[in-house]
Amino acid sequence: MPKKNKGSKGYTLHNRVELIRGGADFFARLIQMIEHAERSIHLQVYILDKDPTGIMVTDALKRAAKRGVTVHLMADGYASRMLPGGFIRELRDAGIHFRFFEPLLKSKYFYFGRRLHHKIMVTDARYALVGGLNITERYNDRIGFSAWLDFAVWVEGEIAKQLCIRCWKTWYGFPASLKQFPCEKDFNQTITLPGTISQVRMRVNDWVRNRNEISQSYLEMLSRAKSQITILCSYFLPNETFRKKLLSAAKRGVNVRIILAGLSDIQIAKNAERYIYEWLLRNNITIYEYQGNVLHGKVAVSDSNWSTIGSYNINNISARASIELNLDVYDPTFATDLEKVLDKIIEEDCIQITGEVLQKKSTAWNRLIWWSSYQTVKGLIYLFTFYFRKKN
Repeated sequence: MPKKNKGSKGYTLHNRVELIRGGADFFARLIQMIEHAERSIHLQVYILDKDPTGIMVTDALKRAAKRGVTVHLMADGYASRMLPGGFIRELRDAGIHFRFFEPLLKSKYFYFGRRLHHKIMVTDARYALVGGLNITERYNDRIGFSAWLDFAVWVEGEIAKQLCIRCWKTWYGFPASLKQFPCEKDFNQTITLPGTISQVRMRVNDWVRNRNEISQSYLEMLSRAKSQITILCSYFLPNETFRKKLLSAAKRGVNVRIILAGLSDIQIAKNAERYIYEWLLRNNITIYEYQGNVLHGKVAVSDSNWSTIGSYNINNISARASIELNLDVYDPTFATDLEKVLDKIIEEDCIQITGEVLQKKSTAWNRLIWWSSYQTVKGLIYLFTFYFRKKN
């Protein structure tokens, strides 16, 4: 039996977990899961492109539908808006149930409403893959190009049933009247799992529906950590509450390490991040910038026993303007393995941003760019989130 988790609320106990790095390994596992599915597949993703990677995945889904597997595919209505109509018709003609997650209002150039930012696949209500990767070329390894740095967690066991139910609720638009799900029939209650048994819980952020579980998981981690925290995040703009908890952890002697992008796909976000570097360093928080490629992952691990992986970025867009999904894993073996992976990334692919390094970069011009980017991004985040009202 696994060691008891002191913060065990919401954890399922009977699961196997495996860390999957983005790129070829991730897509190999995704295709393998599709090919072995017997009854049902749910795939929900933020970005789905009609490119070689997208075609590879959807062709596998078509083959699954042809052999009688029920396939549901959902993509965000804004991020995947460029999907050709003919491509969507081909999916439906092949027997795939396809749907966009629709915002409140949209056009080619305008979007008003929260985004489906989570990335999840569940097969047979028994297996699931949860992470930060979209279905498009830049997340896959290609000849001459390595994939963006990202991670997912593969799970087998009880948590997959909860994830299946979550997919159904998302598919139908979260109706209060929906009480029963096909997952009950698909899930085999008698399955036995060899090997390590991991405690896993599903965590959701959907501010419109009063779900802020991932935000809470991070705050709990910062409050409970005793020795070390490592955070890898692609767009790191913590709010005031997060910064207070981060500061408190550092003050009580926790070694806090943050791995951020050196090269970003959104340069204004990177510049805004650099505006808070001085504050981080002043409070004994270690900063690394990843140099290998674009960093897109969203993971954290603490005290060699707890970790979280998923789609959630540490900023108010993820906290308030998007539907996000993470898995919290309480498993010392898994956490230690994740720490080793992150240690290797730090050693081989990162530069440390020390006070001296930052001072050399802090020209008057750069400081102006960082400050103006920070203020601009804060304003944009406000525009993304101001119209939401929590339900009573």
